[in-house]
Amino acid sequence: MANMIQMAKEQITELVNDAYLAAAAKGELPEGLTLNGSVEIPKDTANGDYAANFAMASAKLMRMPPRKVAEALIANMQLEGSWFETAEVAGPGFMNFRMGDKWYGDVVKLVNAEGKSYGTCDIGRGRKLMVEFVSANPTGPMHMGNARGGVLGDALASVLERAGYDVWREFYVNDAGNQIEKFASSIEARCLQLVKGEDAVEFPEDGYHGDDIKELARLFCEKYGESWLDKSRSERHELMAQFGLEHNLPKMKADLERYGIKYDEWFYESSLHESGYVADSVNKLAERGYTYEKDGAQWLKTSEILGENLLKAGKKPEDIEKLELKDDVLRRANGFYTYFAADIAYHRNKFEQRGFDKVINVWGADHHGHVARLKGAMDALGLDGEHRLDIVLMQLVKLTRGGEVVRMSKRTGKAISLSDLLDEIPVDAARYFFNSRPESPVEFDLELALRQDSENPVYYVQYAHARICTLVAALAAEGHAVPNAEDVDFTLLSSDAERELIKQLAALPEEIRLAARDYDPSRINKYVTELAARFHRFYNSCRIKGAQEGVLQARLCLADTVRKVIAVSLSIIGVSAPEKM
Repeated sequence: MANMIQMAKEQITELVNDAYLAAAAKGELPEGLTLNGSVEIPKDTANGDYAANFAMASAKLMRMPPRKVAEALIANMQLEGSWFETAEVAGPGFMNFRMGDKWYGDVVKLVNAEGKSYGTCDIGRGRKLMVEFVSANPTGPMHMGNARGGVLGDALASVLERAGYDVWREFYVNDAGNQIEKFASSIEARCLQLVKGEDAVEFPEDGYHGDDIKELARLFCEKYGESWLDKSRSERHELMAQFGLEHNLPKMKADLERYGIKYDEWFYESSLHESGYVADSVNKLAERGYTYEKDGAQWLKTSEILGENLLKAGKKPEDIEKLELKDDVLRRANGFYTYFAADIAYHRNKFEQRGFDKVINVWGADHHGHVARLKGAMDALGLDGEHRLDIVLMQLVKLTRGGEVVRMSKRTGKAISLSDLLDEIPVDAARYFFNSRPESPVEFDLELALRQDSENPVYYVQYAHARICTLVAALAAEGHAVPNAEDVDFTLLSSDAERELIKQLAALPEEIRLAARDYDPSRINKYVTELAARFHRFYNSCRIKGAQEGVLQARLCLADTVRKVIAVSLSIIGVSAPEKM
């Protein structure tokens, strides 16, 4: 669980503070001060691996020019026994530090000591966290947005697990409400057309028009014949909705498992209605004074709740007025609760009943208007939605082939579903390509995803892993087994290609920390792509086979360490690490 980059920064801070105390004791710097400043990795490491700005940040306190402060600190700095080889003053008062052999060797030893747990940290401190993602309506096949949300949610959950959170993955099944009534009406209309002829029944304009509904109707009539015609409309709809859900949900689960996604729970909206929890949640809001009756319906004072939150955030009343905030219906005049009321109950259940410290929802960008309303409802229930409920909004996906936008499946001639996509391209490619920055639209090139060359990033990374496996096997056949890292002389690895590769190995814990902090698992894609690139450069410039024995052992151990870290990185985003390609 060590972060060698963070530890190096901390060691520089310690070296600087010790140097200050020594300089102050000699009268070279004023005594009794606490130094300000930070340590960063510069974009250009030609002048040093780390840059510290303590002299710049503390010069005013000391009433001295920054460069003079830096010179005094460097003159009193004891690098012996540290990870650093040199420390120099640069420009107006920066201090540049260059790492020595020991740090590079310690990185490789640490990675091997930690094995598959390398890169983990404990910023989560075991807190219970739910990631809810996909949650597609069970009324039809999953589409490209669901395909992207599935990867982002699953990869984010993996990142958060490695960051020390107790993570729960959940799919919310919308098996109640208007869309299920529309689903049943659509199946009923297609069944009536099958029994009485297509022209005998007009299909509802707002119904589900897809061929999947026709197929469900065919299967329903195959099972029930015409016996359902004797049932009442409500009985019919209940039977048809249940039949449709029993057909669609197992297929959704199978498609997602094929995609490498498994949930801890599939939570059913219907359970909230049946248990009375939706009604209870609306009553709780009423008890707190946040609802009112109008036109026979019960409304949430959304505008008041959001207005209060905006005032607390420092917004001016006149600016809030311009937003024209609106209230929301919770219970319609016909007595039925709205989807929003059920969503409030569901999120109350997450916090109050199941005790999650934090909840993250991965939603499409078209849900952005719902974010503040739901957080506000949680605030109104005293559940601190502002800090405990986080929403990751993701942008659209555009499929292309040969530069042309693709909307239809070659196989079916219909809109491409998740199932169609996985029939056309490997799961690894789909997961890798979709795990990009959530706030950016994705252009998914189907031809690129199938290419077996360095232009295809997932192939490029997997090939690096397979290349190392082949190398290790070939050297083992010649009697050169991968040595124990503790027995290797890593001072023999002194070229730029070797050291840049080790620096990239060291960066994984920090990338995981930042990916967890920013809810951005795409950082792992970028990290492992760069690791593969540095490995290929190392492999092409540093001979392993036929090298002097000590150098061979060190380079072989380094290559095998890269293999392990590629495998760990790919596992986080749910991509395989093949041994042969």
